[in-house]
Amino acid sequence: MNNLREVWSKRFVFYINELQKYMKFIVSGHLAIVIVFAIGALGYTYSGWLNTAPQDFPAYLVVAFILSILVTLSTPVTLLKNADSVYFLPLETKLGEYLRLALRWTYFSSIVVTLAAYVVAIPLLTRVAGSTREEIIALLIFLLVLKYWSIHTEFNFRWAANGRGVWGDRFLRFLLVLVALYFLLSGSYLFVILVAIVQFIYTMAWVKKKKEVPFPFEHFIVVEQSRMMRFYRFANYFTDVPHIRGATKRRKWLDVFYKLARYGQKNTQLYLVMRTFIRTNDFFYLWLRLTGLAIIGAVFIPFPIVSIIFAAALSFATVIQIKHALLSGYEFRMDLLFPIEKDARKQSVASLIRILQFIQAAAVLIGVLIQGGNSPITFLVPVAVLIVSELTLRMNKI
Repeated sequence: MNNLREVWSKRFVFYINELQKYMKFIVSGHLAIVIVFAIGALGYTYSGWLNTAPQDFPAYLVVAFILSILVTLSTPVTLLKNADSVYFLPLETKLGEYLRLALRWTYFSSIVVTLAAYVVAIPLLTRVAGSTREEIIALLIFLLVLKYWSIHTEFNFRWAANGRGVWGDRFLRFLLVLVALYFLLSGSYLFVILVAIVQFIYTMAWVKKKKEVPFPFEHFIVVEQSRMMRFYRFANYFTDVPHIRGATKRRKWLDVFYKLARYGQKNTQLYLVMRTFIRTNDFFYLWLRLTGLAIIGAVFIPFPIVSIIFAAALSFATVIQIKHALLSGYEFRMDLLFPIEKDARKQSVASLIRILQFIQAAAVLIGVLIQGGNSPITFLVPVAVLIVSELTLRMNKI
């Protein structure tokens, strides 16, 4: 196939279909409820904070810092496959057309998150920092340009350096974007021009160096595989992804928890379920992330009702996903050969989830104590975690 545009079109269609196939499991159902509650809670908290925000709050610096991170993270989406390092070699002189399409999609797919953060930052800039309409529009145009510059600079750097030192490049681009955005927001346009000149020189240096080396197929193939694997691992929390296998880790320091499953035939499944949860990275880190988010919400959300809703939504998501993950495997296990009750595994999973959610509630209680809320309602946050977890466990049938 000599037409690389056609190659890209076919791969792009397959890629979109692959995303849609798994996104319908991710976005629908319980996660949609969590997202609605989380957005509502954060929006309510943010709106309330804007009414009481101090006038000396460093709005320009905070907005520039957050947007700089989003602009800097610009990993190219190439959709390259393993065999391309061989089959694309005769077409290497025509590879530019394929890569232009890849970078175009990278830009339009990644700019969405940056624009979402920009929209969220508008009330902060107008109500706290006093930015004008013209300055807000100028920031939008500047963000669109900076994102384009960041994507192409990272791509040229990866090509020229064969993927070595990527984080050093990202740190440097982050500093340049941060300084440029801060000067733009503060009205120092002369310094913005100076930073833009530095950015242009930096990019052109890597463009020139890129021409001296061949295209590093292996590096971009690895980047693409890693990117898709991250998506598949995330999708695997919600549905079975056939071609993914979760990584495991010993975690010897958690062996003390196995003592909760006392020696005996009736606790066989509980012991096996504990080992599966603790040693499987996907399950363990999923619970750890959601618990961490619940703690952060308990510490930083100043409104008790919002904090209760936020923690309850996260506990709901935790129970649903952990229960589905531990019960959804249909592979043969050695424990199936032993005379164990039919529902022993379901009961053991329920027992493990109750232990986990008790720990999560205790961690949220610590977050409430750290916040130092004077209202007794704040102590309902860990109670909500336990109640919602138990109701979800009883009502959800898998």
